[in-house]
Amino acid sequence: MQELDHKKTIDLLNAIMEFELAGVVRYTHYSLMVTGPYRIPIVDFFKAQASESLLHAQQVGEILTGMDGHPSLKIAPMEETYKHKVKDILEESLSHEQKALELYKKFLNTVSDASIYLEEFARNMIGQEEMHNLELKKMLRDFS
Repeated sequence: MQELDHKKTIDLLNAIMEFELAGVVRYTHYSLMVTGPYRIPIVDFFKAQASESLLHAQQVGEILTGMDGHPSLKIAPMEETYKHKVKDILEESLSHEQKALELYKKFLNTVSDASIYLEEFARNMIGQEEMHNLELKKMLRDFS
């Protein structure tokens, strides 16, 4: 086992937390903006994504404070594109999920061989983010 880089780990956890909290805002916004005949199931999907992002932020925050870190009160920067067609929203969501996947992979690389718990947490989150990526890609297929 190697030594855990506490500062780098805490900094990454804060970045992940800020990104997940931005997801809460992003997905809540999307759920309000969806129109059209498939509105109801898509709204439910985005509301579930917002809830899951909040859960992820809370889980990351618990680890962060457990390591004597201080959770950020910020959220990651978000751009308002003013594009609210379902295809645009799904494409933006896919981009968001791909960035989340990159963050969790960076976190895994930082904690690998230093903490089994953090490594397993990272792997679990990577699995969830990969699943979200697959779901969004499947949802986008009808638009191609």
